[in-house]
Amino acid sequence: MPRILTLAGAQTGPIQRADSRRHTLDRLIALLEDAARQGAQMVVFPELALTTFFPRWFIPNTQELDTWFERAMPNPNCQALFDRARELRVGFYLGYAELTEDGHRFNTAITVGPDGEILGKYRKVHLPGSVEPREGSRFQQLEKRYFEYGDMGFPAFRGPAEWHRPVMGMLICNDRRWPEAWRCYGLQGVELMVMGYNSAAYDPNGGSTENEDIRTFHSTLAAQSNAYMNATWAVSVAKAGNEDGSGLIGGSVIVNPDGVVVAQAKTLGDEVVVAECDLEACLQGKEKMFNFAAHRRPEHYKRIVEQVGAEPPA
Repeated sequence: MPRILTLAGAQTGPIQRADSRRHTLDRLIALLEDAARQGAQMVVFPELALTTFFPRWFIPNTQELDTWFERAMPNPNCQALFDRARELRVGFYLGYAELTEDGHRFNTAITVGPDGEILGKYRKVHLPGSVEPREGSRFQQLEKRYFEYGDMGFPAFRGPAEWHRPVMGMLICNDRRWPEAWRCYGLQGVELMVMGYNSAAYDPNGGSTENEDIRTFHSTLAAQSNAYMNATWAVSVAKAGNEDGSGLIGGSVIVNPDGVVVAQAKTLGDEVVVAECDLEACLQGKEKMFNFAAHRRPEHYKRIVEQVGAEPPA
C-alpha cells in the first residue's frame, strides 16, 4: 500500500544582517502557510533560517556573536512559528545556531512534528571554512571559528503515525556532500533525508574556479546521487540570493529514491516547492541494488574510518 507524505521545501531569499528577527519569522510563517495551503504535511527550511549567514563576518566581540545564537528551542524569538505550525498540523525542519547552557556552540537543526514536539535533533559534522580570517578577503567562511563539530553523530528517528512513521535523517549544508554521512543513515533504513543549506555562489575559500552554475549543479548532484545510493527521499533547501552583498545559490530540490528531481525551486527568493512522496518507493532500491545485507562488504572498507587525508601509493 502507498504511504503518501506530502513534503515541501521552503526556500528563503536572503536574510540581511539588518533584518529584524520578527521580520524574518514572519517570512518563515508565510512560507509555512503557503505550504500548508498546498497540502504539505512537513516543511523543510534552510540552514541558519532565523538569521543571516553570520559566519561570513569576522565578529571578535562575544556579546555581539551571542545575538546570532538560540539558547533554547523553541524560544520567544521563534515561538510564533511553532504555534502556527501546531495550529496547521504541519511539521518542519529548522536550522539555527545553538548555544548550549554550558557554553558550547553548534550549527544545529531540529525536526518538529505536527503536534509541535521536537522529533529529532542534529548538529553539523562537516564544518567548512577556517578558524582564522583570510587576510584581504571581503567575506569569510568562519564556521570552524564559531561552531564546534557536531557531537551527536547521525541518529535516525521515526516520524509520527500520521506521516506513516518514516525513518528520517537530517544533515546540514556541507554534510550533504559527504557520502559517509548519508550511508550512516542508509544503514539505519532511512526513507526521508531532510537538509538545509547556505551555499555561496562563489568559492568561499577564495578560489576562482567555481561559479554559481557549477555550485548549484553540485548541490543538486549531491542530493540526487546520495538519495539514489541510499534509496531514500531527500529534501534539500537553500537560503538564496544576494545576502549583504554576498551571493548564495538556490536550487532547492525534492528528490525521489531513484535520484530523480520531482520538484525544484526556480528563483533565488522566498519560494515553496511541494511533492507527494510515496515512502514505499524506497523499497525498490532497498530490496534490490542497495540491499545492504546482501551486498555490502565492510571488511574492505576499513580505510574509510581509519584514514582522514588522502595517501597515494608509493
